[in-house]
Amino acid sequence: MPFQFPEKTRQNKNSRLIKVVNGRIIRNHTIINDDVLYILDGKIIDPQKHFFACGNSPDIVINAKGLLIAPGYIDVQINGAFGVDFSVWKGEKQMKEGLDKIAKGLVKYGCTSFVPTIVSSLKEVYHQILPSLKPRKGNKDNGAEVLGVHVEGPFITPSQLGAHEESCLRAAPNGFGDFVDIYGLHKLKDNPIKIITVAPDVEGVLNSLEELVNFGITVSIGHSSATISQAESAIEKGAKFITHLFNAMQQFHHRDPGIIGLLGTTRITRPFYGIICDGIHVHPNSIKIAYDSHPKGAILVTDAMAATGLPPGEYTLGGISVRKSGNEKVEVVENGKLAGSVIFIDACVKNFKRFTGCSVVEAIDAATLHPAELLGIQNVKGTLNVGADADFIFLDDNLNVVKCFIAGEEISIY
Repeated sequence: MPFQFPEKTRQNKNSRLIKVVNGRIIRNHTIINDDVLYILDGKIIDPQKHFFACGNSPDIVINAKGLLIAPGYIDVQINGAFGVDFSVWKGEKQMKEGLDKIAKGLVKYGCTSFVPTIVSSLKEVYHQILPSLKPRKGNKDNGAEVLGVHVEGPFITPSQLGAHEESCLRAAPNGFGDFVDIYGLHKLKDNPIKIITVAPDVEGVLNSLEELVNFGITVSIGHSSATISQAESAIEKGAKFITHLFNAMQQFHHRDPGIIGLLGTTRITRPFYGIICDGIHVHPNSIKIAYDSHPKGAILVTDAMAATGLPPGEYTLGGISVRKSGNEKVEVVENGKLAGSVIFIDACVKNFKRFTGCSVVEAIDAATLHPAELLGIQNVKGTLNVGADADFIFLDDNLNVVKCFIAGEEISIY
């Protein structure tokens, strides 16, 4: 007769101990075959410590049937999807409905956490939208976790505005005070801004970076014509990310490589960099060059917009009309500029592996561990180590998402 642990009383009587067996689990940059996960109260736990204290046998056993078990994907730049545009204010009720729609829809693609992104907007728009996009936990009812907001602009360079509205752009002659004013930081009870994209060459930006970092915001540089000197100064002042590398920035020149040159810096710590891996925004060879230069800095982002998951046609990005064509390319109707992508994060992972020739673990790290490290949440997100949130996915050998779990609960993806 098999050994049975003696039953003891749990602190939370509603808790269910979950055991995941027969999986190939990604831990500490390697795949461990036939490993086991134990989950309690939405967290990955140490089974030895639990059994010593409580002695309970599992309430639920999930058989992974040899599938790969990876942390849930994290997207730190997503403007919208499924017809929803985070930069368009239609009212609090509509914003909540849109947020719910995206949070639940992304789970199908293995995304368990995301950072809603707002393009350059007017001050009053930020004051309306930001309070509606506060962080919230992911679960069976909410879908993917909202980690906070990525404000992409308006402190960016007019010559590198991409698909942003030029009339919304701002400089910061008054330093940090201009950031407080534009985003309404003094009015917000809890600051929802997790990431900010700024251009180091815009007046007042460099002198504001340390205060932004001290305010708890992860600073990214992009939409900029910054020189390599300005880019390195931004990193020294606390910036740690590059927004969609290669896009909307000074292109590489051998005498002044600009922001792209940070890939080769040895004087300072190299930043993380976002890559839109749709095969449209960046040529595969360029992605390979970035990866070979700084593999541990790669972060896969979708930069997805409202047309994602919908058929070709005309949509909006902020207040700008854009057109999605049959080849999955999105362009500004007025001038033909690229305007975000329509790719999901699982496809980014597949493309990244194919474009770079990296390992499965490295491809997955670029959508899990690396974004978690960027945000300083690597102990609870982007990992399957003990103490982490039980957000994980089952993948087949082709990296297709088979199942998705948030806080230890399976979320239907069909």
